[in-house]
Amino acid sequence: MTSPWLSLVGIGEDGVLAPGGAEALSCADIVYGGARHLEHAGPLQADKRTWPSPFAAVFDALTDLKNKRVAILATGDPMWFGIGSSLLKHFDAEEMTILPCLSAFQLAASRMGWAVQDSECLSVHGRPVDLLRSALYPGARLLVLTSGSDTPREVADLLADEGYGRSRITVLEHLGGDKERRQTGHAEDWSGEVAAFHTLALEVVANPGLGIRTRTPGLADDAFRHDGKMTKQDIRAVTLAELKPHPGALLWDIGAGCGSVAIEWLRAANRTHAIGLEPHAERRQMAVENALALGVPHLELRDATAPEGLADLPDPDAIFIGGGLTVSGIVDAAMSALSPGGRLVANAVTLESEAVLLAAYQAFGGTLKKLSIHRASAVGGLTGWRPLMPVTQWSFTKS
Repeated sequence: MTSPWLSLVGIGEDGVLAPGGAEALSCADIVYGGARHLEHAGPLQADKRTWPSPFAAVFDALTDLKNKRVAILATGDPMWFGIGSSLLKHFDAEEMTILPCLSAFQLAASRMGWAVQDSECLSVHGRPVDLLRSALYPGARLLVLTSGSDTPREVADLLADEGYGRSRITVLEHLGGDKERRQTGHAEDWSGEVAAFHTLALEVVANPGLGIRTRTPGLADDAFRHDGKMTKQDIRAVTLAELKPHPGALLWDIGAGCGSVAIEWLRAANRTHAIGLEPHAERRQMAVENALALGVPHLELRDATAPEGLADLPDPDAIFIGGGLTVSGIVDAAMSALSPGGRLVANAVTLESEAVLLAAYQAFGGTLKKLSIHRASAVGGLTGWRPLMPVTQWSFTKS
């Protein structure tokens, strides 16, 4: 077992270290941290080093220091939207001693009188505020880590844009320190100077009559910008049910179009990922705009087609083929990429594509079904049914 040489020490705004933190710092040869952290920690015998620019250079620097005892200072709990997760991508857990302090979420919840388990804990620190769009619903309580003094205004504008202008915003500055301060207002008329170091508490209130966008798959077609060639609402809901999104899972969306399936996948579960292959530039642009508007700006889009574009992609948990089924080798390539337990779903609207799915069903098994949707509409002064194009769907789970 590797002996820990790297200590990750939480520190509060008041300079109070996590339990065991003082000993870790006293034994360290080198201490890394932000200028604010190093100042709060007070006098140290170790060599103090601030973060390099670009920040990513620190991982190579730390690798060269494995023969030293190194401590890293981080705000609050470094394992909750902190540096800890980044360090664990480069070093084994056995190499590290992790000493958490109270997190900003815990401090903010205590100031607001909210139960942490009943609140959504999110971060837009170094991330687009558009991520909040998928977390909004009436009555939501959101605790949000931010990037700087401009974030409250950006969040207020987003809330107003989404129809939640009556939401209450509380800015909690310098939590736990002697400069702690609270500012409160509403999104629709937010104003005020805010300290760069703060946490947001949002009490989400919908404007009267607002239509709610849930994270349950099956958003209305008009929630997306599209050119008519998209997986329609009812078929999309069935498709997502077959794809079975779960936290942390990766989807390949082949023939992503305006991104509707990949976007619903990303909204359906936390920490999901999606890579969309779409060769048409105008559709990729629509997908980018839809992903931002629906709170999943991390949708990854590639100017590529299958099967060639599948090379070197990270292994998927699920694959959706919404276009290009008649291209030779596409089903075989997708089947080869699936790991045991992986799901493949393909939809066809043409006879030629349907023939491909029939062949796949005969070769591999799975489930083959035809989905037909009729919608009521006016027929003169009366009402009748108008059919949408039927969709043949093949779904398969690799054993």
